[in-house]
Amino acid sequence: MSYLEGVLVMVIGLAGGFSVGSAFVALLIVLDLIPRLVQLTRAYRRSSLFESSILFGSLYWICADLFDWSYKLPAKALLLPAIFQGLFVGMFAAALTEVLNVIPIVSKRFKLKPYLFPLLIAMVLGKVTGSLVDWLLLHP
Repeated sequence: MSYLEGVLVMVIGLAGGFSVGSAFVALLIVLDLIPRLVQLTRAYRRSSLFESSILFGSLYWICADLFDWSYKLPAKALLLPAIFQGLFVGMFAAALTEVLNVIPIVSKRFKLKPYLFPLLIAMVLGKVTGSLVDWLLLHP
């Protein structure tokens, strides 16, 4: 029974990995994230660097999660990776919003045109507040 359970866990793990990986790649392709970043940064000759960075970053974090890697670093040493992580999440969210045209559709559908600026400010402040609560209170 133990051998069968091991095979089942392996098949389920591979299936989950394939589904998450293919969804991630599909999202990158649909959002046109890498070409958009290359266009915004005007780094046309370095587009392979963007692609390689996403590939190696994904591989690193897969290994870090799978093998339970942890490093004890001082808080000041974490500032630079935190900035890059925030930039990535912000650009990813902006790309998703840009491609899906979420804000114009929502403002038109719910007749929020006069309240668009306060709505955007509320979204930004909510994201910042939620991140700070998570970082400082829930996971210090």
